[in-house]
Amino acid sequence: MDMRKFGILGHPLGHSLSPQIHSALFALDGEKVDYEMYDIAPEELHNKFDFLATLDGFNITIPHKVSIIDFCDRLDAGAQRYRSVNCIKVTKEEKVGYNTDVIGFTKSIAALGASLNSRVLLIGCGGVGRMMAIETALEGGDLTIAALKSDAALAEEVVKEIKALKSDAKVQLAWISGAALDKGDLPGGAQYDLLINACPVGMFPKVDRMPCTPAVLDGVKFVFDAVYNPKVTLLSKTAREKGAKAMTGMAMLVLQAVAAHEIWDGASYKTEDINRIISDMEDLI
Repeated sequence: MDMRKFGILGHPLGHSLSPQIHSALFALDGEKVDYEMYDIAPEELHNKFDFLATLDGFNITIPHKVSIIDFCDRLDAGAQRYRSVNCIKVTKEEKVGYNTDVIGFTKSIAALGASLNSRVLLIGCGGVGRMMAIETALEGGDLTIAALKSDAALAEEVVKEIKALKSDAKVQLAWISGAALDKGDLPGGAQYDLLINACPVGMFPKVDRMPCTPAVLDGVKFVFDAVYNPKVTLLSKTAREKGAKAMTGMAMLVLQAVAAHEIWDGASYKTEDINRIISDMEDLI
């Protein structure tokens, strides 16, 4: 039997953990596959897609998550909702686009012990933050989105999308006035159960920064920081010191990959095996 072929499509790919994560998951299935990185510029995608369609499946990252939609025969519900595809299953009959980012996100929140159906403060609303905002609102969360004034149009568009999907959604905007979100930027007396960071502040190499002042974390029970490098961000460290339970983004990265294997092969994994892969990947950064 020929070795099956998978890969990740993006540009520029640089250093990606996808080959290690997916190889580890295939190893749990007792299978060795060929998983390659395909660095393809946007203008080359049309010429290269016939080759990609010869693979058994592939992942997609920036900048192709939206443009790849035109090449799919159909989309699953999550991909349709977010107009973003990061996983394709290839069969003889069709090429189906999926969004596993949302699965990685919701499973991470569950693993943290938090609930989106609570008082949620989300910092940032671009890219993955948009998905997090919509998903939180659809789950019934009382959502405050904190964004820079320069991102006002983007933030207001997300609120419009949320209201179109759920007219009674509880969502409001707050504007970050300084270098980081401060308590004074938020509605007076606001208390939050869960804080989600969807912006890159605190990411390597600028690890001595956080997207909010420590005071914002007062009373917060759970913190999910989508940043995964470093494995302990200043935000997660500060949150733990204040008594919150905190998680960084490696779990989401691995769990969205797990969802791809469930789509490709109907795979199922033990929690301890997934946790070991998360830990192993954190040790690589």
